[in-house]
Amino acid sequence: MLIAMVAHPISLIVDDSVVSDVPISALEAQAKRVLAAEDATEGELSIVVTDDETIRDLNRRFRDIDEPTDVLSFGQDVGKEFATPPGEAASLGEVIIAYATACRQAEEAGVEVEFELRHLLTHGILHLLGYGHEAEAEAKLMRAHEEAVLDGWRH
Repeated sequence: MLIAMVAHPISLIVDDSVVSDVPISALEAQAKRVLAAEDATEGELSIVVTDDETIRDLNRRFRDIDEPTDVLSFGQDVGKEFATPPGEAASLGEVIIAYATACRQAEEAGVEVEFELRHLLTHGILHLLGYGHEAEAEAKLMRAHEEAVLDGWRH
């Protein structure tokens, strides 16, 4: 398992089964881009890229949906507040991406896998920052923010 740390408090964990195919520096850059665009410079972010079975298990346990999904976000603001040691950044949460699902979706949409991974990461971070897509108005706002942050990236 590969773990990368960058200057901004972002940790990236990539499952051994996909480690050689994941554009780590591109994902780190995208996370920084989203956080900067949303003025969310405080807080640690964890990113996990894993397989479909792992994300299916998480989806089943935490959302009662027994199937894989492309991305899950787990915010740290749910329930009791976490204690943060003095001088350390609070945690924004964790974004978990299913690599195989991202590859399938990229092929179906006719985009590069890297673009799809960036898109899923952007979507997951926006969820951590409070965006949703349950109502149409929320969905439009979230899509607008996704497109703004992804604008300029080849797809």
